[in-house]
Amino acid sequence: IKQINHTCIITVIMKRSNNEDHCGLLKQLLESSPVSVEINKKGFHRELVTTVELIPDVPSGVRVLLVQRWPRGVYLDPYQLASLSDQRDWQILLDSGIDLEVPAHKTSGFVTYVYPTPDGPTPSLVKVTIPVHGRYHEPSFDGKTFTSVDIEPPELLLRTEKCAQLNNLEPHIVVDAPCTPDNSSTCPWVKLLHQQEQGSGGFQFPVGDGSLVTPVCGGTLLVTMICCVALSKYMWEHRII
Repeated sequence: IKQINHTCIITVIMKRSNNEDHCGLLKQLLESSPVSVEINKKGFHRELVTTVELIPDVPSGVRVLLVQRWPRGVYLDPYQLASLSDQRDWQILLDSGIDLEVPAHKTSGFVTYVYPTPDGPTPSLVKVTIPVHGRYHEPSFDGKTFTSVDIEPPELLLRTEKCAQLNNLEPHIVVDAPCTPDNSSTCPWVKLLHQQEQGSGGFQFPVGDGSLVTPVCGGTLLVTMICCVALSKYMWEHRII
């Protein structure tokens, strides 16, 4: 009986030690994993490149999740993302449907969940390139020819099933998010409370001059009426019915 009790005590101590080791590694990852964002290309069609630098030899079972909150001035094309699924090693989940035709002032922001290498080991360098498109904006009445759309860096979330004491990883906090891109269930993830000090990136999109709306509309109407009168006169003179 004593031998069995000693065996149980040793097993419990080993499990507790392994759990603490994995929790410590998870906290180390959060404190030493800078997130950087870069914007490529110009015009209405851009690329947002997010890079996460993890420690070398990331422990097995650690999963990474990037939560990106997008403003209403941009959108992602679900059809384009689906067509590129075979060319990337990450998967993405959108929190809502996206209307590709709605202008910026008639839509709202949305959230994406990006899972780098969801089925394989997590590399020490995670790099995600997402194609982003600008929406059409309302005309400007104050002389501005461009409008700015700010993009905040994504939130870095980590989890591992080998760390059960997630609440002991202060100052980081625990949040619920989809476990996988299938969105079949939610899991607790550890979120970096204080993101690395990096300013938001920005897009510059051209906008129309609102002061020209009246003369342009009036000129268009006048030209249309003149063309209609000229066409009607031509048809009358040549007896075209």
